[in-house]
Amino acid sequence: MTVSTSMHSSGHSKPRTLGELKRIPDFDPSGASRSVKNELRRNLLRAIEKGETLFPSVHGYEDTVIPQIVNALLSRHNFILLGLRGQAKSRILRGLINLLDPEMPVVGGCEINDDPFKPICRACREKIASEGDDTPVAWMPRENRFVEKLATPDVTMALTSSATSIPSARPAAVATSPTNSPFTTGFSRAPIAASSPSTSFPTSLGRFRSACSTSCRKVTSKLRAIRCVSRSTCCSFSPRTPRTTRRGAKSSRPSKTASEPRFELDVPPYLRQVVEEIAFQAREDKRVDRRSGVSQRLPITTLESLVSSAEQRAARNGEKSLVARVADVYAALPAITGKMELEYEGELKGADTIARELIRTAVGRVFSKHFTDINFQPVIQWFELGGELKLPELATTNERFQQLSKIQGLMEHIGRLGVSDRKDAGAAAAAAEMILEGLWAHRRIGRSEERGFYAEKPRQADQREREGTPRPPRRQFN
Repeated sequence: MTVSTSMHSSGHSKPRTLGELKRIPDFDPSGASRSVKNELRRNLLRAIEKGETLFPSVHGYEDTVIPQIVNALLSRHNFILLGLRGQAKSRILRGLINLLDPEMPVVGGCEINDDPFKPICRACREKIASEGDDTPVAWMPRENRFVEKLATPDVTMALTSSATSIPSARPAAVATSPTNSPFTTGFSRAPIAASSPSTSFPTSLGRFRSACSTSCRKVTSKLRAIRCVSRSTCCSFSPRTPRTTRRGAKSSRPSKTASEPRFELDVPPYLRQVVEEIAFQAREDKRVDRRSGVSQRLPITTLESLVSSAEQRAARNGEKSLVARVADVYAALPAITGKMELEYEGELKGADTIARELIRTAVGRVFSKHFTDINFQPVIQWFELGGELKLPELATTNERFQQLSKIQGLMEHIGRLGVSDRKDAGAAAAAAEMILEGLWAHRRIGRSEERGFYAEKPRQADQREREGTPRPPRRQFN
């Protein structure tokens, strides 16, 4: 939680007790104990709305890496930065610290810097129960909330880690309290053996679960807090299921976008169908490893990234309500490539290329379901007569609506996608863009990054075909 700016400007000191903390003018009890991911998300949106530079010391990634990182943070996803030496990976990670709150309230004198609103250690619970609003509160700066560990090939874990705090069961407390009671667990410093650090330090989430039992507990590694999650939140790989996109679209609704609503965002049903169709196409693609399969969370993370892309655009444009568009699906490429394993053939072609082809095929399938008997020749003819349309990534809803309305016959068919009001700029523009994307998926019009949508050039016949000379038989090799 962050102290309000009005409080600092008025010259008042920071709250020193729990009661003073609750009496802050903009105090929100529901958001006082938000998670780190929600904290990063909230501060990131504020920075985008103000037009601040997110990573001032990183240059050249404004159109590539940074938008993907922003989508991951807004979706509350975990991510890994991969790259060669000198590509600013560490600099980007250090820049993420600036998205934390400047200071965080903790229980004064607590060994593990406990949350004053949701304490987990016994001493803090007893102190708050006895002292109430007079419980002392201290303020931890964000510089003390993390620790950087060097992990280069010439430095071992034994040199960078000396001790850690892990939960330890106390026999006396176990004998007098239920096994699921928080009072049966204390925090102690456990030294790490330099010769074999992996034997004493839990280096994986599974080993953390074993150390923390099956309940959610909080352990600290120096200054870094690590929360053990339940097994139900782990990614799992699903076997092939019956092809039912309607059921899948319902189950793949983003589960992390309901809290802290800042925008009125609508994800049309046809986009949900596209997201689910991507998973089906990936499971049927021969370039995708059938043994590992496709993660069951692929449509979920893709939909979350889609929503985050739309939120990022709304924050930059200053819009409070918007409709997600098909371009937001392409912004979720990292979420797609990170949830499937490729065969050797797919690795040669590239994960991003495979993902783009899956999106194009999925859009084509959904388009065919909605427009089986519709004649789009007037729309195609508009492009054949020289019309071109390029929609900027950060174009506002009204700008896209005005440009799409110029195409003859396009807005006449958006009702097939569930849009009843053609004057609704957000819904109409998103549906019209989906139609153009579907026509491109069926190769009836062209599209490129430079020109946008344009008329597809007819395939030129081979010279032998024009002259009527048959092709020689293809040479066979043994």
